[in-house]
Amino acid sequence: MTETSETGGTTGESGTNDEVWIVGATGRVGRGVTARLAARGLKVVPVGRSRERMAAAAAEAGLPGDAKVVVADSAERIAAEIARERPRVVVNTMGAFAATAPVIARACMPGGHYVDQANDVAAVEGLLALNDEAVRAGSTLVTGAGFGVLATEAVVAKLCDGRPTPHRVRVDSVASVAVAPGVLGAALAAGIVGVLTSGGRRYENGRLVTSRLGADPRQLTFPDGESAKSAGVASGELVAAHAASGAPFVTATSGLVPTAPLIRALLPPLGRLLSVPALRRLAVDRLGRIPVKPAPRPREHSWGHAVVEWTDGTRREGWLRADDGMDFTADVTATVTELLARGGGRPGAWTPAAALGTDLATTAGGTFILD
Repeated sequence: MTETSETGGTTGESGTNDEVWIVGATGRVGRGVTARLAARGLKVVPVGRSRERMAAAAAEAGLPGDAKVVVADSAERIAAEIARERPRVVVNTMGAFAATAPVIARACMPGGHYVDQANDVAAVEGLLALNDEAVRAGSTLVTGAGFGVLATEAVVAKLCDGRPTPHRVRVDSVASVAVAPGVLGAALAAGIVGVLTSGGRRYENGRLVTSRLGADPRQLTFPDGESAKSAGVASGELVAAHAASGAPFVTATSGLVPTAPLIRALLPPLGRLLSVPALRRLAVDRLGRIPVKPAPRPREHSWGHAVVEWTDGTRREGWLRADDGMDFTADVTATVTELLARGGGRPGAWTPAAALGTDLATTAGGTFILD
């Protein structure tokens, strides 16, 4: 059953009202985005499965006691409510973006806008494939609006600005995140299983090809002297780095991928096992229920890193420094959403820096360190 309150926004010339809907408003990113947008004076509407939990999220964000909430228990039902009520911007934090993003984004059109934090190849490419539809509809769709994608995409764009197309690009994403008590959660569990089942990817001669998950393990030393390991992964950062640079050879690594030799050897067979639909669903369910204990972030900063090389031997390197990776993600999503709600952006489907420029990263609290 789908319920909504009777309070609605004012419909404008675009056919949308002045509301911003936050799908998954009880999760960490959803709560952070809801609070940030409410503090900036936007009309925020929590969206999710439980009226009680949505009301609690609204209260935590400082919304009035009679604030509107939308209760819907699937992407399809959420899409039906979006098509009926026409919010100006919809923020999707519910996860499983490869499945949920096209359904919800299409419901925003025409005229409405869409934002998510996807960071896997299938989800990012799937949303970007809606570009022509979005242009015709006058809607802006932004995927990867978080530390994942933006922290490396913005560095690549900075290093390539005003220069010829490079030959090779490598990006490395190493977030540092404080762990809150609770359970791992369905969205994060689905993301972890998705990484395992998709394996590795890289661009060779301009084509996206399969590679081994966990390939090219690296020891990164950050500008502040701290260090961490990373390894190859199929990610939204890879897609965004290729689009931002045009380089024919692009690789991406992540600090989330295990680098120990034994574990790396087990990743491919585990991924094949979890590709069985029933086992994948079971793994997501069980993983999402795992309790987690509070822990401080392992390093002071989160880092996005890029190395860009040209055929003449020129090499440039750069970093983006942020604080807690999840907090930065909430800041990025809130900033993108506010810009779209207030008339910024341009029609089409984009990654964040492509949509709104590299300054988005500094507006959200990041700092560039470029050679």
